[in-house]
Amino acid sequence: MEDGIPILLNLLLVMFLVLLNGFFVASEFALVKVRGSRIAQLVNEGNARAKIAQHVTSRLDAYLSACQLGITLASLGLGWVGEPAISKLIVQPLLAYLNAPEYLVTPVSFGVAFGTITILHIVLGELAPKTIAIVKAEQTALWLSGPLMLFYRLTYPAIWLLNGTSILLLRSIGIQPASEHEASHSEEEIRILMKESQKSGHIDQDELMLVENIFNFSERVAREVMIPRTMVECLYTDSSFDENLDIVIQSKHSRYPLAQEDKDRIIGIIHSMDIYNAVLQNGKDNLQLESMIRPVIHIPEAMEISQVLRVMQKEKVQIVVVVDEYGGTAGIITMEDIMEEIVGDIQDEIKVERAQVEVLEDKTSVDGRLLIEKVNEMLGLDISDEEVDTIGGWIYSQINGQPQIGQTVIFQDVKFQIAEVEHFRIHRVDIYALPLSERFTANEEIIA
Repeated sequence: MEDGIPILLNLLLVMFLVLLNGFFVASEFALVKVRGSRIAQLVNEGNARAKIAQHVTSRLDAYLSACQLGITLASLGLGWVGEPAISKLIVQPLLAYLNAPEYLVTPVSFGVAFGTITILHIVLGELAPKTIAIVKAEQTALWLSGPLMLFYRLTYPAIWLLNGTSILLLRSIGIQPASEHEASHSEEEIRILMKESQKSGHIDQDELMLVENIFNFSERVAREVMIPRTMVECLYTDSSFDENLDIVIQSKHSRYPLAQEDKDRIIGIIHSMDIYNAVLQNGKDNLQLESMIRPVIHIPEAMEISQVLRVMQKEKVQIVVVVDEYGGTAGIITMEDIMEEIVGDIQDEIKVERAQVEVLEDKTSVDGRLLIEKVNEMLGLDISDEEVDTIGGWIYSQINGQPQIGQTVIFQDVKFQIAEVEHFRIHRVDIYALPLSERFTANEEIIA
């Protein structure tokens, strides 16, 4: 009986150490998983346990060290008392009852006891607490932060000594210690996380598109999103008022660049509303566009559009003129162009515009101004050209002479066919997947 009491206490100690190990494992995962914003919200609502959890999560590295110390101590203690307790109370009596040979008792007892302790440690001390902490991170953090804080304060000298020793060791071999909770994600990692979240149903396709566009937004420059010079509709100081009014009535834009002689000399912006108001109030006689002129902002074509947006917000303008390296007009950018980079195409309620990408039954029709980067992303290609940004410009660079409807460029099993041409600009491109019979013979060639 006297021998039975210590053994029974050892068994209770085994269960205590297993649960203690689970406590530290659950604390570690809960502190890493819990959202700080949610804890802050609970603090504002007066939750007392949330205040303790907020204190703990604000010193995450220190408390993670406490968790690791606790796990180590519990595991060592479990190995120390667990095997003898299970072996003497359970395994050895069972072997004696079965009349097992004496030489088998010790190795079999050790093996069975070790396996039992290992299963208890992994299942009850590791896997189950970890799963609970991940699934119920908020509740786990709230309940366990208080006891963890007490353990941290009791063992602070040991934690300080162990942390200091590890830091000195790492620095001696040229490694700078890093904060364990400051593992930031790269842009590519965030993209992958968002795609996985969309696949699992946590976010929808529109939300994923917005995130992707925001990342792409910071990488775009003015020349990639501008309306090119050839498509810019200007009013001219040397044209009559009636001629300029006809342009406004037919094109139905809200703002127009005002140019002297040609588009390289844009001197201001004219609001169509100013023209209509002036005509209604004073008639068309003796009206001069110069009296309605508003300041114009010029930006270089290599400026990032995030910076362009800041300029437009600061200057309170809706349109800027893009200039090339020689000082000539390369195009214009409107606030709508910038917003479309984030939210996608914005259709005007007055003008009916054709979509940039149309997926049809046997082909895909795209605007010639569609960026090469977007074509690559859409079709899984790797078209690259540092001289041009758009698919129309790339096709133009691949053909000889003036572009004509029907001309075709083949690249990586995909056929690009010119569908519409305006003057010398490729306006629309049809894209086809090559039949299997043609894929092995086509290798980036041009068919006239």
